[in-house]
Amino acid sequence: MPISREEVLHVARLARLALSEDEVERLTSDLGKILDAVGIVSELELEDVAPTAHPLDLVNVWDEDVPRESLLLADVFANAPAAEANQFRVPAWEQ
Repeated sequence: MPISREEVLHVARLARLALSEDEVERLTSDLGKILDAVGIVSELELEDVAPTAHPLDLVNVWDEDVPRESLLLADVFANAPAAEANQFRVPAWEQ
C-alpha cells in the first residue's frame, strides 16, 4: 500500500518532526514497505485464530513500587531547551 509524500509530511507535522527532503523521501519508501508487510497479514485466514493480547504468557512484569528521592529540579531541567517557573516551556501548538 503506497503512502504519499503529503501523508508523510502530515504525520511528521502531527509528531512535530522537522524532516529534511532526504528524510521525507526515505520515510515515504520505508513506510510504504511497512504498510505492504502489514497488508500481507490482512490476507491471511485468521477466523479460527483466537485473539490474544500478547503472544507469550506474562507474569507481573512491573518492578516493585519503592519510594525514593525525587530528582532535583536542576537535574530535571538540565537538558530542557527552555524552562519557566519550574515547568518545561514548549512552542505553542500551530494548527
